[in-house]
Amino acid sequence: MQFLTKNEIPVQVSVKTTINGADPMELIVFGRYYQKEKAVYLQYEEVLEEVGTVRTTVKVSKEDMLILRTGAIKMRLPFRLQETLKGSYELPLGAFETTTTARKMDYTDHGNNSGRIEIVYDFEMQGSPAGTFHLEILFHPDHSDE
Repeated sequence: MQFLTKNEIPVQVSVKTTINGADPMELIVFGRYYQKEKAVYLQYEEVLEEVGTVRTTVKVSKEDMLILRTGAIKMRLPFRLQETLKGSYELPLGAFETTTTARKMDYTDHGNNSGRIEIVYDFEMQGSPAGTFHLEILFHPDHSDE
């Protein structure tokens, strides 16, 4: 069990990923939301049957966004609008170089520690196009334990 620091808000997180316009994959998990300096952070964990637990941190600041995954899968995906940035994707079978080109980046603060993060990006792995990804993350306070 992880304990929250005084700045962290327990939230329910809905992650919807659409690749090349196909049917979206949806995930609903519980996580933590907090603000630090000039950035907003969202952290959550998911359990993948084949590989194990993956912890995801999404960092949103004025000019860029970053998705970090640790655990069974290690991934670093940086985003800056209309720029191609290098990242990495590590699996048990090896590491791959990635690039992301963000077509759209949007963060909406709905107030009361809730909001929406949206990123549309072209993704390449080892220099080969892997598709256009549309990531939409909604979060709001988790009141399940009240």
